[in-house]
Amino acid sequence: MTLRNILLPLVLLTLATAACAQTRDDLPAPIQALQERGIEIVAEFDAPGDLTGYAGIANQQPVAMYVTGDGQYVIVGSMLNSSGELEDWETLEKLVAEPMTKRAWSELEHSEWIAEGDAGAEHVLYAFMDPSCPFCHMFWTQVRPWVESGKVQLRYIMVGVISEQSPNKAAAIMTADDPLAAFTRNEKQFDNGGIEPLENIPAQTQNALMANQRLMTQMGIQGTPGIAYLDADGHIQFWRGVPKKEDMIEVLGEP
Repeated sequence: MTLRNILLPLVLLTLATAACAQTRDDLPAPIQALQERGIEIVAEFDAPGDLTGYAGIANQQPVAMYVTGDGQYVIVGSMLNSSGELEDWETLEKLVAEPMTKRAWSELEHSEWIAEGDAGAEHVLYAFMDPSCPFCHMFWTQVRPWVESGKVQLRYIMVGVISEQSPNKAAAIMTADDPLAAFTRNEKQFDNGGIEPLENIPAQTQNALMANQRLMTQMGIQGTPGIAYLDADGHIQFWRGVPKKEDMIEVLGEP
């Protein structure tokens, strides 16, 4: 899926999980109110009529906002022209996609992850993984050909959200002498219970797990697996859940 395929209806109930933004007091009151709800304001742009357009980011997605001429109201969402085409998409893509990708990808790069595959691979995927998650195991199995061919490097970001034992299993992997070997052992033995959970989670590992879970939420990912990748335009995209094989081929090519 590319950015052009994503429509922009804004569900205000999801804004509690949006990335916190720096507020500005020189903006119209309705825009400031949206900032307080978690929308990051990136730039102002020209809009039809007496509207003033603002480009922002909510839940790692670009969003357009239009303030009325009197400055009292804001309309949130995409504008369509008489042909039914997205009027503001190229503007949003230009203003928002690049900084959004740069920031989100940097946050992923600086998280705690376990690498598998060729460091010089053409594609890098960040995957939020729970060691007790059957869908994570399904994704791990499905992506094997791309990793083994050297076309993909996977960077696993461990979380513990599926079951009571998940955090302790994730900790066992993260504290192992060879975390990748421990992760692989968990997947290969998944049908037999996976890795033995760690009895007591060290404070440092607990903090890392909490940071990983916060990052997952910040990326707008509600469950595992959640996979981040760069599309052909270099913009960050997400697979939420196990991607279809044809979608993987479209993004990664044939394995």
